Amino acid sequence: MQTVLIIEDEKDLAELVSFNLEKEGYRTITAFDGASGLEAARSHPPDLILLDLMLPGMMGMEVCKILKKSEKTARVPVIMLTAKGEEIDRVVGFEVGADDYVVKPFSTRELLLRIKAVLRRSLPDAPAGKVLAIGPVTIDPDRHTVAVDGEEIVLTTTEFKLLLNLAERLGRVQSRDLLLKNVWGYNYVGDTRTVDTHITRLRTKLGRGGDLIRTVRGFGYKMEDA
Repeated sequence: MQTVLIIEDEKDLAELVSFNLEKEGYRTITAFDGASGLEAARSHPPDLILLDLMLPGMMGMEVCKILKKSEKTARVPVIMLTAKGEEIDRVVGFEVGADDYVVKPFSTRELLLRIKAVLRRSLPDAPAGKVLAIGPVTIDPDRHTVAVDGEEIVLTTTEFKLLLNLAERLGRVQSRDLLLKNVWGYNYVGDTRTVDTHITRLRTKLGRGGDLIRTVRGFGYKMEDA
């Protein structure tokens, strides 16, 4: 049974979401503010977090940022729930590590489909069995780890899959649409700017290893050995 942590200050909505998730076979934990949600995630990391943006005390963006910086919770997928649907809000959400973004009001069916899609993406792929060493970057698919100059880097599941996808196709250009399909999945509801945002975060985390990811203007990205 997979566990979903709901961090939502609207108690009626939190209870409604919890009820529908439990009907689908999920176990739920509910927190009504950012601080208690953060503590719940740290104490018992769930399989997925539904995180409201507008929370009392500590905003959802800050909660997400802290979760993604901690090795214990960095790989827990986060879906943001918010009434703010402007593009800039979605971009900022992805920049702090959110895996998906659902704008209120939303249908229960849409939310369940997105939860299933994100959880499916978070499952590890079949082990490739071969450590990839590209410049200062070392990728171990079996252990699901990445190191730069021997120092391990904490990546989200999506960031790891994106890097591995580029590394396994070293020197080959991958279009944004193809990356969306291979990393996010056929049923992902989003646009190619999602890829750009994640590439930017990935480059930042990789430090000098990020220079290996090259932009091919008007098309997509490729990874090349230095």
